[in-house]
Amino acid sequence: FSKLRGFPAEGKPALEKIKPRGVTLLSENVDHQQINRNLVVATAAMGLATAGALAYPPLSLLSVPFTLYTCIDIFKVTYKSLFKERRLRAIVLDAATVVGALATQYYVVGALNSWLYYIGQSLLLRTQDNSRKSLINVFDQQPRFVWLLRDGVEVQTPVEALRLGDMTVVNAGEMIPVDGYITDGVASIDERMLTGELQPAEKGMDGRVFAATLVLAGRICVQVEKTGAETAAAQIGQILGHTVDFKASIETKGQEIADRSVLPTLGISALAFSTLGPVSAVAIIAANFSEVLRIAAPLATLNFLNLASRGGILVKDGRAMELLNQVDTIVFDKTGALTLEQPHVGNIYPLNGMSENDLLILAAAAETKQTHPIARAILQAANERELLFPKVDEVQYEVGYGITVNVADKVIRVGSARFMAVEGIALPDEIRTLQEYSPEQGYSFVYVGIDDDLGGAIEVHPTIRLEAKATIRKLKERNLSTIIISADGEKPTKKLAEELGTDRYFAEVLPEDKANLVEGLRQEGKSICFVGDGINDTIASKKAQLSISLRGVSTVATDVAEIILMDESLKQLDQAFELAQNLNANLKTSLATTFGPGLLAVGGVFFLHFQTLSTVIIYNLSLVASVANAMAPRIQRLFNNGTQPVVMPQPEQDDSRNLPATNLMPILDQYATNSVAAFGEA
Repeated sequence: FSKLRGFPAEGKPALEKIKPRGVTLLSENVDHQQINRNLVVATAAMGLATAGALAYPPLSLLSVPFTLYTCIDIFKVTYKSLFKERRLRAIVLDAATVVGALATQYYVVGALNSWLYYIGQSLLLRTQDNSRKSLINVFDQQPRFVWLLRDGVEVQTPVEALRLGDMTVVNAGEMIPVDGYITDGVASIDERMLTGELQPAEKGMDGRVFAATLVLAGRICVQVEKTGAETAAAQIGQILGHTVDFKASIETKGQEIADRSVLPTLGISALAFSTLGPVSAVAIIAANFSEVLRIAAPLATLNFLNLASRGGILVKDGRAMELLNQVDTIVFDKTGALTLEQPHVGNIYPLNGMSENDLLILAAAAETKQTHPIARAILQAANERELLFPKVDEVQYEVGYGITVNVADKVIRVGSARFMAVEGIALPDEIRTLQEYSPEQGYSFVYVGIDDDLGGAIEVHPTIRLEAKATIRKLKERNLSTIIISADGEKPTKKLAEELGTDRYFAEVLPEDKANLVEGLRQEGKSICFVGDGINDTIASKKAQLSISLRGVSTVATDVAEIILMDESLKQLDQAFELAQNLNANLKTSLATTFGPGLLAVGGVFFLHFQTLSTVIIYNLSLVASVANAMAPRIQRLFNNGTQPVVMPQPEQDDSRNLPATNLMPILDQYATNSVAAFGEA
């Protein structure tokens, strides 16, 4: 039975042996294998050269072919840089150091330079490899077989054979293999994989379930909606596997600075050659700190991305952290960014002797099985007043421009003014006056008809995020300008801007005009960060220097935003800027620990007659200091025993929304995992 269910005899899930589909991990990449191989050879060369220097000189000569072998890749990239790309890259200095050291018989220095180069590459690759694997594997751990319900009989079927509409049976202790809806049964489901919620979700008939979540108790039948690569979990895995291009995004800043240092280093080396001789020239080149920069900057970025992921901030491009420091203006799209999807009930206007509660009971009874935002608002208002309303089976639905139901021998109609007109229900003058006034306030009305008369109207208000005001205040403390874009009229938009304390607002902006407005702000010299829902604001997001989305798991796969706030709130926005600021400070510290020793080494060569070995020692001290600084966020979190790192301020508590969190903190907890261990092994 254990084998039939896809579990080996020892009880471990067979899924542990499944290789992620469609994703090539860095550990399987030939570049990774080649770096490891070169590191072994460089270690051997280092051992031979050291032994030759200390005991038996011929061993130093024996180290030369090993050193040259490890430098084949370095020489290839150097040739490509000089003769094909026609640009000076930092690797040119690595090649020059090795050649110069061997030519001046500094065999230990040549071997050491090659060894340090591959140590750095191995450390960086291992860090990003562990990051990718920890992200991707979480979403790839799917069962190989499922129980398919066919003609009342459960048949074991490969996951790949499932089709849309199939019925699967999932028991306690089993992982749900598909996205779908429950058609029978009740279960307690662990959804931490997707929502971050520690509390299991109790779901029954019509409840939506997702692949990669675990049934803790109960038994359910699930109708297949999405399988394989189409599931939310698989889409997240693909996003994390393909959009986070570490080499293209993380290395940019350190690589750029390192490349800029090549020409000055060669110039100073030429000066040393003409005045002090070839040994001093090699000492200058050996003192180049480009490799330190190329290691420290990516490592620092990786570790700050780890902190971001633990806080539910998904950064899809490492360059976004740098762009956050350049932003001076935040543009909020009102709908989706400053308001919640679900509105709330404001005033209730009963007619013909009805009470507010009676009117709300009838409206809630009609909307019982509806899931649209206005229906949820009405049901929430009824629940807050602890009102009891007829059960669903006492209601018959006729869905058109509104809903028609039969309750207690009365025909109840709930819908818009147009629906009332279609049904022949007249609106009294006082209601028409309110209706005409409502657009100026940004409100809307839901009308409730009882038989052939209007029973009253329910005012529906957009729900402003309770954290919005505090977030905007924090952003202004950072000297950031804040702007609201809204499709509402002038009065409600102005009122909202005054309430939240934004600097400017733009009202009556059509969706197609958002991009033009953002472009106009950029022409004014503004550096724009656009904050929206990431769906309807695609063009405007592309026009901004940086875009941030508040949408959660269900829209990640198509989201164009560089940063996604996974709990769908604004609370994390200030944290993102805080992280970017701390990352920038960390990189500046790395520059100081790089260029300070570099200047010391150059000065020592010219004025204190430092030789190559002396500059290499200074180089190593700089490397240790820079890497330690880059790893500081990770080390700090470890010393805090996994608690929230101090570089990320805690968000203000907000109990106003009892909605499931959609941050990825539990699944991204190991982002950049083992980076400290990797450095220790290196």
